[in-house]
Amino acid sequence: MHKITTRLVRDNQTIVIEDLTVRNLLKNGRLARAISDAVWSEFRSMLEYKARWYGREVIAVDRWFPSSKLCSHCGTPQNTMPLSVRTWTCGNCGVSHDRDVNAARNILAAGLAVSACGAGVRPQRSTPGGQPATKQEPLRREP
Repeated sequence: MHKITTRLVRDNQTIVIEDLTVRNLLKNGRLARAISDAVWSEFRSMLEYKARWYGREVIAVDRWFPSSKLCSHCGTPQNTMPLSVRTWTCGNCGVSHDRDVNAARNILAAGLAVSACGAGVRPQRSTPGGQPATKQEPLRREP
């Protein structure tokens, strides 16, 4: 764990992670052993300590940010998606996504936006009808 945290910090100016609550993740019986064995909180502590030491930045994206449900290509949010859905296609732009890779891309983009703007990353609020409280413009990516 020391080697990987040191390498991450040395190789990157900014590291973006998801602010997960390990206690809540341990409630999933199938994942509990793998998560508890990984010592997530110790990993994060090492990462943050070494980042301070090397003058780097660690940004934690809010755990409620819809990273796996937001199309990383066009920015369109998907309504619902159970954990059993591992791949999906955006209804707006037609791009197919692996759930975890898509989430990683969105977490990175959100964290870098925080780094650039200094603002927090929070989940999009919805009205009682399920519609976003504010209009969200799709992200535009250069090909």
